[in-house]
Amino acid sequence: MQPNRRPVEVRRVDECDTLEDLFTHCLPAFGGAYLRRIYKILDRAIGMGCPLTLAISGPVTVSGQHQAWLIPLLETGWVAYLSTTDAVCYHDGHRSLDMSKKGSPIFEVPIFGDDAALRDEKTIRVADMAFDEEILLDQDRFFSALLVRPEFQKKMTGTELRHLLGQYFDRQERHNNVRPGLLSTCQKLAIPVFVGAPADGSVFLNSMKLWAMREAGLIPAYGFDLDLHAEVFEACAYHRWGLFENSAHALATLILGGGVPKNFNLQPEPALGQILGIPDVRGYAFDVQIVTAPVTDGSLSSCPPAEAVTWGKVDKDTYLQTTESMQADYSTVMPFLVKALLDNRARYEAMAEVPEHAKGYLRPRDGYRLFEKREALCSTLRQAVRDNGEWLSASLAYPLA
Repeated sequence: MQPNRRPVEVRRVDECDTLEDLFTHCLPAFGGAYLRRIYKILDRAIGMGCPLTLAISGPVTVSGQHQAWLIPLLETGWVAYLSTTDAVCYHDGHRSLDMSKKGSPIFEVPIFGDDAALRDEKTIRVADMAFDEEILLDQDRFFSALLVRPEFQKKMTGTELRHLLGQYFDRQERHNNVRPGLLSTCQKLAIPVFVGAPADGSVFLNSMKLWAMREAGLIPAYGFDLDLHAEVFEACAYHRWGLFENSAHALATLILGGGVPKNFNLQPEPALGQILGIPDVRGYAFDVQIVTAPVTDGSLSSCPPAEAVTWGKVDKDTYLQTTESMQADYSTVMPFLVKALLDNRARYEAMAEVPEHAKGYLRPRDGYRLFEKREALCSTLRQAVRDNGEWLSASLAYPLA
């Protein structure tokens, strides 16, 4: 047999003791083979201790997926930062509201039911989940009361905003005796949460209301503002940290869904190399994405890691072995992937001597706590910008028409 040929060998499912066995030995072809490759890439990246960044689109908080598999993944210490949507942050608060004392505010409905009847009942549907319209109105009141507090009356990055929101969500969750949500978990672990399109969601809409009330003379002052320049710069500082200061000297990314969170997660490399001219900047060493969009639709959501190689966002020397794009609904596979990876960690924790290729699994659960290091990491990047001043100054010249 030629050395580059991989034989198709399988194991009976009743001979498998673990999810690792299933992923490795029972998914030989078609969509299953994509899932096997994704599992093996994640296993390799985690085992070598590579910091993982996440990009997540879709209603993970309203659907409860954050509590099912996302928070357990964050609590491993493997994740450096998260890119998501304003809506994910907004809906994260629903279960913490005082209404939760009456029971879970979110319930199941038929995905192909009578939406007109739901509207008459003032019930809002998200796929096969729903909640009363009063939940949104109560959530808006919560954000309005929060955003006028003194600590919010300044210009700040979105990561600072969501860190503060996490503190208040934590208080609400403990007050109402509900399980921790996404932002409160990220706040405790000092995981930065980025939102590339902050105006496209109801957290910002509530800020707009307060701004409009100030402009109309209804309230004397409102000082909250987002510093988008500083937020993008902060993401760049974390990417530089992963490449040059972290011991792995590489980064991995897991992209679930597409859109803005995906692009924001991938843009630090061109921002550092193409725009700021910082030398020796590389893209992601590992890139796994699970998206529903077919590559033929030409959208940002569908473009595979190989296309990102041409932009420099993914490492050109390793991508054939360390990247994969699977066309699927990530909600159907992530619980199994995360469970398999967590089981691996538990197995390695029980070993007297951990194999070299798996030592990254046992990184401290406290994680990288990058939010607490943001000032120092941004300062280091600012110095790199100063050192590249001549190149940057030359980049300002163009013979405008």
